[in-house]
Amino acid sequence: MKKTSALLLVLNFTLVACSTTQNTAVSPSPSESAAAVKTVQNKTQKKPLVVTTVAPLTNIVSNIAGARAEVKGIIPEGTDSHTFEPRPSDADVLSKADLIILNGLHLETPTAKLAKASKSKEAKIYELGSHTISQDQWLFDFSFPKEKGDPNPHLWVNPKYAKVYARLAAQQLTALDPAGKDYYATNLKNYEKRLDDLDRVTREVVKSIPPQNRKLLTYHDSWAYWAREYGFEVIGAIQPSDFKEPSAQDVAKLIDQIRKTGVPAIFGSEVYPSKVEEQIAREAKVKTANTADDELPGQGSANAMENTNPEHTYIGMMANNLRIIASGLGGNPKLVDSLNTANVVGPTATAATTKTK
Repeated sequence: MKKTSALLLVLNFTLVACSTTQNTAVSPSPSESAAAVKTVQNKTQKKPLVVTTVAPLTNIVSNIAGARAEVKGIIPEGTDSHTFEPRPSDADVLSKADLIILNGLHLETPTAKLAKASKSKEAKIYELGSHTISQDQWLFDFSFPKEKGDPNPHLWVNPKYAKVYARLAAQQLTALDPAGKDYYATNLKNYEKRLDDLDRVTREVVKSIPPQNRKLLTYHDSWAYWAREYGFEVIGAIQPSDFKEPSAQDVAKLIDQIRKTGVPAIFGSEVYPSKVEEQIAREAKVKTANTADDELPGQGSANAMENTNPEHTYIGMMANNLRIIASGLGGNPKLVDSLNTANVVGPTATAATTKTK
């Protein structure tokens, strides 16, 4: 009996010990529970979706948004944003957007109409251009005559206005995601430094061009706000306001104008390839080269978080333009070499080294 009782006592202790061990294993501490809940929440949280239009806007906005928001541009690079007709798939993207950022000033009218029709009730449409300059600052010109009522919308070609775009993007992102306020502010500060460098180098390049050559004749008139900022005169545009090819009479007038002004070069467009430009240059005996206003150089993504090419950026596009303009008009293109064209967030931000003069 004594042996049996002792054996039972040992078995009871063993069962109690096993039961205690099992209970401990399945009952996490309060701190462990909180960590597990937070992990699940992080996995289920979605980044805000911000939809943009042309590549320069996508690049500027994504440099501020960084990793906290998903930025998606819906107008493909190398496409005429004035006439681009959105695809059915774009309506789906717009319907899921938390924020839609347009240039405005009638640049992307078909896309703006689709955005209004497709967006959710809570989503906001914000026009950068309309909040950057007032109506009395609008410019009308060869491609955008006043009688048609559409101002020249290419504000971002002016780095000063691109800086305003970045600030406005930071404001809108902060309103959408208040917890990211400091993050967006840091990205904005870093990006503003790059834009200040672009402005400084632009002024140096312009200064290197003989005053009599500070004239622009381009295919599509996208340089009006840049010219006003940096003391250039836009003497004409090859493309008429209906965005079609110029008539023979228009071509003859342009050739006469080039000869009278003595400008040594004219500039075409990457987005609007035209043999007329080459004909004019040949007959007027001037040089020609293509600039860009909404197509970033080389291969890459306009979204800074996806891009691995430090030249495929808004600043890279403007640096390339400065080299082309300086080479054509007798300036010094090497002044541009001091620019760091990489994004301030994403793969190129860590891969690129800062250049100094």
